[in-house]
Amino acid sequence: MDYTTHSILSLISHLHAVSADFTKRRLADTDTAGFVSSHGHILYLLSMHEKLSMKEISGSINRDKSTTTVLVRKLREAGLVQEQADADDGRRKYMVLTERGRACTERMSAISRELLTECYRGFSEEEKQTLLGLLQRMSRNIEGAL
Repeated sequence: MDYTTHSILSLISHLHAVSADFTKRRLADTDTAGFVSSHGHILYLLSMHEKLSMKEISGSINRDKSTTTVLVRKLREAGLVQEQADADDGRRKYMVLTERGRACTERMSAISRELLTECYRGFSEEEKQTLLGLLQRMSRNIEGAL
């Protein structure tokens, strides 16, 4: 398909879809087969933070609470994350990575690096920064219109 300035959102959607397909194919031979990009995003977030509440995860991945619950449940069933009570307030619960989750995150990070290498093939650093700036501006414009 030939994209124009009027179909840029379609192109962005296409990039999202083919990126997800790339990741899914790379994960097919691992114990994370059947995971979607949101699972990887949750694992990444937990690798960057010691612990996160379900509300924090939901906000970070831009999904509603019920969808986040389903995503996290699958990660728990796979033994990649576990629930941990707050030491000061047992009513507060957080999600944390397990050792298996940390190992999985390392594999997913390698796949993400491979994907970025493919995405940016032939791009100069200046072009990457320009692309980032333009997409951030588009995102701010849309968020401002909400």
